[in-house]
Amino acid sequence: MSPAYATTFAVLGMKPEPYAVTPILSARIGIASVGDEPVHAIALRAQVRIEPNRRSYTDAESAGLLDLFGPRDRWDHTQRSFLWMHCATTVPGFTGGAEVDLPMPCTYDLEVAGSKYLHALRDGEVPLLFLFSGTVFIRGSDGFAVQQIPWDRDDRYRMPVSVWRELMAAHFPGMGWLRLREDTLAALTAYKGEHGLLGFDETVARLLAGAQESA
Repeated sequence: MSPAYATTFAVLGMKPEPYAVTPILSARIGIASVGDEPVHAIALRAQVRIEPNRRSYTDAESAGLLDLFGPRDRWDHTQRSFLWMHCATTVPGFTGGAEVDLPMPCTYDLEVAGSKYLHALRDGEVPLLFLFSGTVFIRGSDGFAVQQIPWDRDDRYRMPVSVWRELMAAHFPGMGWLRLREDTLAALTAYKGEHGLLGFDETVARLLAGAQESA
């Protein structure tokens, strides 16, 4: 991008989107454009990554992260930045600077690495890296110009774990969910019916109790 149209991005804050049907975080993005020409619009994209080696962990959190990173003594080799999500929005026209909300759709699916990581955290902050990309549309005296956001536009942000927990509590109060294969779900349903159990919580609790007795 020409220096006259240099555009920078910063993450100013994050919060749960209160009226969304599905879990969505809203990242407040500050945008600054250096130049006299107004920005007509920006098709903004972001790759959001988690950088787990940028924080410390309690023993309880370490146990929850075993499936992701292995034993703690291997973390120097296994804790690497990993993708959490891709998200996008359209920024309306502005001159000089603007702020916009970037929607970040989330899931509680514990088969997803990002959800598994966040579920294991008890307190503190989540170290995030936002890698911005997209297209800037400039409106000048000679018409429109289209330029790509440079590859080096990024920003780090430490999201409080409480923000994630607030989001999940709003959509899954006191609950979570697991993704199961059809045959596993069918077997679980059959076991529930055969033993006259009222719900899947009770069914899983019965199976776990039986496994503990056997052990």
